Amino acid sequence: MTDRPDPQAGARADVLSSLLALVRLRGDLVYRAELAAPWALAFPPGPSHLYFVERGELWIAIGGAPPLQVAAGDLVLLPHGTGHVVADRRALRTTKLDPFAPPRFDPARLRLANAGSGAATHFVGGRFEYETGPLPPVIAALPAVLRIAGDGGRVPQWLEQMSQFLLVEASQPAPGSSLMISRMIDLLVIRALRSWAAAHPDRAGWIGGAREERIGSVLTAMHADPARPWTLDVLARVAGMSRTTFVERFTAAVGQAPLQYLARWRMTLAADLLRGGSRTVAEVARQVGYRSEPGFSRAFRNLLGHAPRQDKPRAGTS
Repeated sequence: MTDRPDPQAGARADVLSSLLALVRLRGDLVYRAELAAPWALAFPPGPSHLYFVERGELWIAIGGAPPLQVAAGDLVLLPHGTGHVVADRRALRTTKLDPFAPPRFDPARLRLANAGSGAATHFVGGRFEYETGPLPPVIAALPAVLRIAGDGGRVPQWLEQMSQFLLVEASQPAPGSSLMISRMIDLLVIRALRSWAAAHPDRAGWIGGAREERIGSVLTAMHADPARPWTLDVLARVAGMSRTTFVERFTAAVGQAPLQYLARWRMTLAADLLRGGSRTVAEVARQVGYRSEPGFSRAFRNLLGHAPRQDKPRAGTS
C-alpha cells in the first residue's frame, strides 16, 4: 500500500511560513569568542543573543534558573532579550565581566579572548533585536532559552556554513555588509526556530496551532484573507467548534487570543506594504481590513508603538 499525500500538508507549511514571517530581526553584531577557563561574561537585558559552540563547552545562567550546559555542535537562542551570564562552570560564581570591553574584545577582528590557561571554549556569538515594538507572538510564546543540540559534537552542515559565512562577512566588511549580516542572522534565527520546533512540538504552541487541523484551518483562512471582517463567531464556525472552545484551543495552541493574533498579522502586513512605498496609508488600511484611516492609525500605533507614516520611505530613498 502506498502512502497517500496529505492534502493539508501544503496549507500547514504555508501557515508555518506565515507564522515565521512575523519574526523580523535586525542583527547588529557577530563575533568569535576564543576563551580559556576561568571566564565569565555578563550580558545585560536588551538585545537577544545566539551562541554556536565550536569547541569545548559553556554554561548559560538566567536569573535563578539552573544553568544550562551547552556542548560543541550546539546552538542556543535567547529570544527574549533576557540578561544572562555565559561562563565556564567554575567561573559561574565569580566576578562577571563586560564581554565587549577592552582589552577582551577586539572590534577590528570581531574577536573576544581572555588570558586564561584552562580548558578552551570557542563559540560564535550573535546579537539582534526585533524591528517592531512588542515581541511577535511566535517569540513571546517561546521559552527563555532554546537549545538546538548538535549530533554528538558534529555540527549540522547548514549551521556550519551559515556561521562561517557570517564571520567572513563581518571580518571583511564591504559595501552592504551590515545589511547582509543582519539578513543572515535573520535567516539563522528562523532556521533555528524551525529546527527547535520540529524537535519539541509539545513545547512550541504556535507550531501546534499550525499542526492541529482545525486551528490550522483558521490560521490558513485568516492569513489568506486578512481584510475579511472576521468575528469570533465566524472563526469558530471555520474551526467547527463552539465559540468558547475555539477561543480556549486557539489561545493554548498559538499563544494569543484569535482577534489579538489577527490584529498582529494585519499590522505586520501593513508595515510591509508601507515600507514598499507605493501605497498610501489609506490604501494600506483598506487592504488589511480597516474602513477608517484614523482607526487604522490608532490600532497601528497601539500595537507597533509608532505612526504608520513612519514606516513609509522618504522621498528619494529606497
